[in-house]
Amino acid sequence: MLLPLLAILVGLVLLVWSADRFVDGAASTASYFGMPPLLIGMVIVGFGTSAPEMVVSAFSALQGNPGLALGNAYGSNITNIALILGFTAVISPVLVRPQVLRRELPLLTLVTALSIWQLWDGVISRLEGCILLGVFFLVMGWSIWRGMRENKEIIHDRSEEDETAESPSSLGKSIFSLVIGFILLVVSSKILVWGAVEIAQKLGVSDIIIGLTIVALGTSLPELASSVIAARKGEDDIALGNIIGSNLFNTLAVVGIAGSIAPITAGQEVLYRDALVMSLLTVSLFIIGYSFRGKGIINRFEGAGLLVCYAGYTSYLIYSAFA
Repeated sequence: MLLPLLAILVGLVLLVWSADRFVDGAASTASYFGMPPLLIGMVIVGFGTSAPEMVVSAFSALQGNPGLALGNAYGSNITNIALILGFTAVISPVLVRPQVLRRELPLLTLVTALSIWQLWDGVISRLEGCILLGVFFLVMGWSIWRGMRENKEIIHDRSEEDETAESPSSLGKSIFSLVIGFILLVVSSKILVWGAVEIAQKLGVSDIIIGLTIVALGTSLPELASSVIAARKGEDDIALGNIIGSNLFNTLAVVGIAGSIAPITAGQEVLYRDALVMSLLTVSLFIIGYSFRGKGIINRFEGAGLLVCYAGYTSYLIYSAFA
C-alpha cells in the first residue's frame, strides 16, 4: 500500500510541475512564431494531452477491445467539459472570445454530430474509422493554415522586450520546456493512475468502477493540469483551446485509430447515454460562453454548474453498474 500511495503523491507533484513547463513552453513558442495561443492550445497542447487516450485506443483495438477506446474517448470528452473546464472556471473564470463561438465550437459540434451519425447503427466500421482520421487531418491542416495566415503580422510587431526574450537560445529553451513538459505529463499521469488503480484493487473496488472513474479521469489528467495552470497564468485561449482541441482529437483521432484497426460495436446505451450527454455539454458551451458585450466569460457559478453535471453523470454510471 505504501508504494501506490507514494506513486500518487509523486505523480501528482510531477503532473503539476510538468503542466507548468508545458504551458510556458507552448505560450512562448507560439509568441516566437506569431502563432495564436488558441491555435497552440488546440493543436500542440491538445495533441500532447490527448496522448494517453491515443495510446489506450491503439492498444485496446490491437488487443481486441476497440469498444474500450470508444468509451474512453466519449468519457474523456465529457470529463474535459464538465469536470476540467468546470473546475478551471471555478479556479479562474475563463474568457471566451467571439471567434471561438463562430468557428471552433461549431466545428466541434459538427464533428460530434458526425460521430453520432456513424454510431447510429451501433457499429463504427474500418471505413468510418478511416473517414474520421481523414477529417482529423483536414481539420488540423486547416486550423494551422488559418491560424498562421491570420496572425503572421504578429511576427513583425514585436517590442524590444520581446526581441530580447525571443533570441535563439530563448527559443531553444521554450521548445525544450515544451518537449520535456509533454513527456513528463504523460509519464506522471501514468504513475498517478497506476497508484490509484493499485489502491482501489487492494480495497476491493470492482474493475468496472475503476474503469468508469479512475481510468477515464486518469487519461484526462494532463488536460486538467494544463488547463488549470494556463488559466491561472492568464492564458485563457490555451485553457479553452486545450479542451476543444482535446475533444477534437478524441472524437476524430482516438476513435478513428481504434475503428481503423478493428470495427467498434457499441450498445444503444452508449448512443442514448454517453453520446447524448457529450452532445448536450458541447452545445451548452454556446450558451454559457455567449455574451452580448462581445466577449463571454465562463464564470465560477457556471463552472460549478458543469461540476454538478459531471457529479450527476458519474453517480448515474456507478448506480447503473450496480443496478
